[in-house]
Amino acid sequence: MTEKVELSEAEWRERLTPEQYHVLREAGTERAFTGKYEQNKAPGIYTCAGCGTPLFAADTKFNSGSGWPSYTAPVEPDAVEEIRDASHGMVRTEVRCAACEGHLGHVFPDGPGPEGLRYCINSASLDFKPKE
Repeated sequence: MTEKVELSEAEWRERLTPEQYHVLREAGTERAFTGKYEQNKAPGIYTCAGCGTPLFAADTKFNSGSGWPSYTAPVEPDAVEEIRDASHGMVRTEVRCAACEGHLGHVFPDGPGPEGLRYCINSASLDFKPKE
């Protein structure tokens, strides 16, 4: 079970950049092809920018052509929560950090790999820890 991280809105605003706050706390989206990790190919682990929880391993990252970092699976199934999202006139599955409930992006059933999933994640919601 993931330990929950709970902060006040003032604490989140102090901890995060304005872009991170917009994505993680207001379910915003960065523009396609602008995120700092979209082209990153280094080995390591992507963690939640809000709370540091490990979310995605670099070896599950692939170039989907969507303009956002894409992964085939989270590092652990309970690292993320998936929530039905019926906003913007469509039905999608939102992905949130299981620890701090920060918005990460969405998951789609059009990815490679055994599960056929594409976790389409905002760079602003992530930090990267290179493999040592």
